[in-house]
Amino acid sequence: MTIDSIQNGIVLDHIRAGRAMKLYHYLELDKLDCTVAIMKNVKSNKYGKKDILKIDDDNVDINLDVIGYIDPDITVSIIKDGKTIEKKQVEAPEKLINVVKCMNPRCITTTEQEIDQIFKLTDRATRTYRCAYCESKLKEK
Repeated sequence: MTIDSIQNGIVLDHIRAGRAMKLYHYLELDKLDCTVAIMKNVKSNKYGKKDILKIDDDNVDINLDVIGYIDPDITVSIIKDGKTIEKKQVEAPEKLINVVKCMNPRCITTTEQEIDQIFKLTDRATRTYRCAYCESKLKEK
């Protein structure tokens, strides 16, 4: 299988195998009017298998907090004129704002819809996030 290289855009590499579609939805890449290539279960010397996302548009604003929340081992490469001009390593963000919703029915964010959904990283080793309002532990979907 051949996937063309992109001339201008972003490559998300070293995504843990099976997480590319989750990342695709969280980043709302389906709303873009450009080519997005999703490669799943690509051979990797480091991980065995990995996923890759290629976004062929240099005007896309990618939320690095979302990437760090989904998988902090992802490498973000910025491509200009077919060459990598910058590589960014992401990490789990200290705060997630309006990325995920609190599932606690008693949380103020459930009844007050205009309040930002804020989660704070409480344990970096286990990547545990808790709601800033009710302290409920974030459960992955």
